Amino acid sequence: MDEEIGAAAAPQGQWKYHKALSLLAFQSFGVVYGDLSTSPLYVFKSALSGLDKYSDEATVFGLLSLIFWTLTLIPLLKYVIIVLAADDNGEGGTFALYSLLCRHAKMSLLPNQQAADEELSTYYQPGVDRTAMSSPFKRFLEKHKKLRTCLLLFVLFGACMVIGDGVLTPTISVLAALSGLQDRGTGGLGNGWVVLIACVVLVGLFALQHRGTHRVAFVFAPIVVLWLLSIGIIGLYNIIHWNPRVCLALSPHYIVKFFKITGRDGWISLGGVLLAVTGTEAMFADLGHFTAASIRLAFVGVIYPCLVLQYMGQAAFLSKNMSDVHDSFYLSIPRTVFWPMFVLASLAAIVGSQSIISATFSIVKQCLSLGCFPRVKVVHTSRWIYGQIYIPEINWILMVLCLAVTVGFRDINIIGNAYGLACITVMFVTTWLMALVIIFVWKKNILLALSFLIFFGLIEGAYLSASFIKVPQGGWTPIALAFVFMFIMYVWHYGTRRKYLFDLQNKVSMKWILTLGPSLGIVRVPGIGLIYTELVTGVPAIFSHFVTNLPAFHQILVFVCVKSVPVPYVPADERYLIGRIGPRQYRMYRCIVRYGYKDVQKDDENFENHLVMSIAKFIQMEAEEAASSGSYESSNEGRMAVIHTTDATGTGLIMRDSNEGTSLTRSSKSETLQSLQSIYEQESGSLSRRRVRFQIAEEEQINPQVRDELSDLLEAKEAGVAYIIGHSYVKARKNSNFLKSFAIDYAYSFLRKNCRGPSVTLHIPHISLIEVGMIYYV
Repeated sequence: MDEEIGAAAAPQGQWKYHKALSLLAFQSFGVVYGDLSTSPLYVFKSALSGLDKYSDEATVFGLLSLIFWTLTLIPLLKYVIIVLAADDNGEGGTFALYSLLCRHAKMSLLPNQQAADEELSTYYQPGVDRTAMSSPFKRFLEKHKKLRTCLLLFVLFGACMVIGDGVLTPTISVLAALSGLQDRGTGGLGNGWVVLIACVVLVGLFALQHRGTHRVAFVFAPIVVLWLLSIGIIGLYNIIHWNPRVCLALSPHYIVKFFKITGRDGWISLGGVLLAVTGTEAMFADLGHFTAASIRLAFVGVIYPCLVLQYMGQAAFLSKNMSDVHDSFYLSIPRTVFWPMFVLASLAAIVGSQSIISATFSIVKQCLSLGCFPRVKVVHTSRWIYGQIYIPEINWILMVLCLAVTVGFRDINIIGNAYGLACITVMFVTTWLMALVIIFVWKKNILLALSFLIFFGLIEGAYLSASFIKVPQGGWTPIALAFVFMFIMYVWHYGTRRKYLFDLQNKVSMKWILTLGPSLGIVRVPGIGLIYTELVTGVPAIFSHFVTNLPAFHQILVFVCVKSVPVPYVPADERYLIGRIGPRQYRMYRCIVRYGYKDVQKDDENFENHLVMSIAKFIQMEAEEAASSGSYESSNEGRMAVIHTTDATGTGLIMRDSNEGTSLTRSSKSETLQSLQSIYEQESGSLSRRRVRFQIAEEEQINPQVRDELSDLLEAKEAGVAYIIGHSYVKARKNSNFLKSFAIDYAYSFLRKNCRGPSVTLHIPHISLIEVGMIYYV
């Protein structure tokens, strides 16, 4: 009987899996493939722009063969079959590969990493052998810091090129879609009008970004599917109607023939052929919202056959109408379906633009997590899809740059030169990182990695060389953009790292703290003081600055470090690390809050409650361990424990709503301060937050000393929480060279003054904020 039930349940489970897979594949059209599917709008026009004297069938067939094999080798073979398997806990993209390398080969330059980070459930992939592979190549890379710095710069350069994509994709997609308005008899619009309409569309596109992209998958997927089926059917019609012999061009023989005929001009035209695979990187970069299986299904089942049919159809049309090369896509469309296809093309172009803009936001967020980008506002736009974000500053910068490129160039061919260079650079970076992943993460033979690198490196190197030839004709644009963003990223990373090293080298010694006694030489008043620092061990130098400048300090001190870990996400139950600083009677603790590079640090209204529960749990855990060792006084200083914050079990506390019964502990705040706080909460909309009070569980048998410590903690919580942060000024030392002085005193200082303050980024309430100024000479 059980076997019959199992046999019946198996097909049902398979049906549910296939249904979910099909739904994800359908959604991926709207998010992943908008850019790749609109490439037929401009590929032949761009590729043939420099081949005016080779207007014959052999040239067109040679280009088609190049396009077909490029589509087959790069998106299908490289990405769909190989690269999609190198996900980082379901996440893809350049930073996912870099994150994998940082964890498996210790290539990270993040300063405040700990051994405890390796215990995260997301640190290693399921089924991966955790034993470290030792090889001379790995030891060589780990030993030389300059090589790790070069690797980071290489990754950042790829990230900057993605930002360049974010500028060029909307521009070329919208301009190419609207170019159909120029080519319909006497009613056609001039180029100036098309540029003006494109600018209006671009402004509208960026103005709507603040509404979020969580509806993109369902709203835009039908548009892209309809677009792909339409261009596939039109391509099939053109093959039959114009030149069925075009099927012969799929043979690589025509590639050899093409280069024999065109020579150097044919080599330069590779920059146009490259546009057929722009948007391919999105398959890997947007992997986090889907699954590798769903993206593979969508590409193999719909994208690949429809694009091949469309390119074959355009080639068949051009082989008989070489004079129409200036707008081969729209002119190859039967007149009766022109306007529906024009509308579909415009909508598909907007979809393609939307996906790369969202990817740009994600890249900037990941750079921010690595400490390589100035602090900007990150808005989480979806309650349901984690990771959908909007960054206002980046959005408006992209819009201004898009309008500048559109108005400045006005020519799809010139913009195509810039666009192709940006895309092939990102692919080239991925190829090199993938070769390292094959060695260090997959632990395959180095010869296999070299084979992958040489095969795809030569193909992409050929396209890269052809794109570099076109640098004077617009190709300089992504390079200029990349170097500007690279300069910003590196200066910010350098300044932040120098500031961290200053803190690390000037930590307050525990001996000095112990000589002050439990009162720290000042009056300890009721309340919790949260001192924010980047250090994960020791006490920062700014603490001594606080002690010497403030006449009183809080009864409970917690050193809070909010840091990034090289994993995509940190589970909520593993986010908090709690430890103790000094003897128990000092009432000093450390709290480390960990985030992954894809995590969004939202305003956590329960942070203070989570913190109190976490410290209470730590006190209980420490007491239980001390009881087993027979001495409560033996404090294991420096030990950090992962504390789950989802419930209050094991804390010895009971959590109640603040309106239940009377106050448990009399607040030490004055009536004036309480009145000010209530006004602040009302203005900031904080009244809707759940306010709770804690009480020690009477029925539990708790050690008297533990009860005293918990009582102090609750009394401090009721008195109020203050957030203490250093208002730092970073300056270069007087003996620094010119480059360092310029980087720190001018560039880094300018970026710090014009980015969001740390208190805003950390969502610290202004009414509870205390800032103390301090100068860092680095």
